[in-house]
Amino acid sequence: MPASENSYPGERLGRPREGRGSIARIGRRLAALAVDWGCAVVISVAFFAYDSFATLALFCAVQLVFIPTIGGSPGHRIAGLRLTRLDGTWVGLWRPVVRTLLLALVIPAVIWDPDQRGLHDKAVDTVLVRA
Repeated sequence: MPASENSYPGERLGRPREGRGSIARIGRRLAALAVDWGCAVVISVAFFAYDSFATLALFCAVQLVFIPTIGGSPGHRIAGLRLTRLDGTWVGLWRPVVRTLLLALVIPAVIWDPDQRGLHDKAVDTVLVRA
């Protein structure tokens, strides 16, 4: 089998097929996104007359505050996910900033490699895994 092919997402990265540390699958990712975006919408409706810029800013603020502190956004944690560097260590402070800016652009987040890592994660050497 060529090195670029995986029998499962994350194999090339040394991640397990399933369970703790395995690559987050689309269902959990969408659930996490729905929780985070839903919270941003509720706050935006309550305090900012559902302003689209405020909603996006709130979503980004949640990412920036919670990824470095608890290893993922509230949506990630509720969905049983965490964000780490490829080597499994803490993401630090600058990676969430760059990752969130790219996530806000949307396109980098929907272009994935065979390991189901979006360009926003590849750019900062992070991976979203099951907790």
